[in-house]
Parts: sequence; structure tokens; C-alpha cells
Amino acid sequence: MPPPTPASAPPSLTLTTPRLQLSAPRLSDAAEIFQSYARSPQVARYLVWTAHGAPHETEAFLVRCLEGMAAGRAVPFVIRLRAGGELIGMIELRPAGHKSDLGYVLSQAHWGRGYATEALRAVISHAWTMPGMARIWATCDVDNLASARVLEKAGMLREGLLRAWEMHPGCSARPRDSWCYAITHDGGIA
Repeated sequence: MPPPTPASAPPSLTLTTPRLQLSAPRLSDAAEIFQSYARSPQVARYLVWTAHGAPHETEAFLVRCLEGMAAGRAVPFVIRLRAGGELIGMIELRPAGHKSDLGYVLSQAHWGRGYATEALRAVISHAWTMPGMARIWATCDVDNLASARVLEKAGMLREGLLRAWEMHPGCSARPRDSWCYAITHDGGIA
């Protein structure tokens, strides 16, 4: 049987926390993602993409996201408030053997309320159920103090500075330095 196409990829997993529900994205989420955070230059400032100028850019992003999910390269989740179901962000785990990196984004209207930390903890807990998973890591721009704090509150430890690591076109045309954070299955730094 062939793998599902991005448009028909079934939701594979739902994670629930006290305030959030994390579930696989669907193409039908595109308009809500665009309105919630994808069009915001403030949200995209420290990300690897720029703010979307039109809904079709968000749809194209979701197609790529679903292709990665169908190919087993990524485990993406939309983040919704349990009370009311509002879509407030996304988080993605990208497994590669015994390790996995992750990234997340949250609408500006929901910053500073602990939602990103709550979602991150749920995804890290899920990652430990994956066979052979030993290390989870993430990076954040050196100037993104809020994201660094989220990673630390989720139990990750700062391992070091990655010079000229990643392009963040929302704040610079040059590669930016990033902090590397990680947690290992035993809770220590690798």
C-alpha cells in the first residue's frame, strides 16, 4: 500500500496537556495558521522563514509539512487551546536515529503564558517513547531570550554557541549565531 499523500495523511497522534491539545496538522488548518501567526513579522523575526504575505504561502508550507510527516522525517503538531480549540501555534519533532531536533512557533497574542513550555514538555515526553531515542536538541537565536528561557524551563540545558549557524531572515541577511540546547534520556547533557 503506498504512503498517504499529504492531503490525505491521517492524524497519527494527539497529545493532551492541562491547557493544550497537540494534533497532526491538516491542510484545512492553513487559513487559521495564517491568521494566528504566519503573517506576523514579529513572530517570524527569529525563525528560518519570513512572515507569509498571503494564505497560499501557508498552504504551501503545510504541504511540505505533511510530506515530511508522510515520509517519516517529521512529527508535526498544531497547538490548540483545549478551552475553545483556538489554534495558537505549531511544534515539530524531527527524529534522526537516536536523536531528534525540534522547533516551535507561537502566536504573539499567546506569548508569556507558559504555552510553549507546556507544549515542549509534552513533545519531549512523547519523544522518549520512541524506540532508541537518546537525545533531543534545539537551537535558538542568541538574541531570542524568551525562546532560550522556554527551552530551559522545559528541562533542556545550554550546550554551547553555534557561530553563524542559521539564517533568520526576519532580523538579518547574514547567518546568525544560535544557542544549542539539549536533553538526554538520562536528563543530562550529551
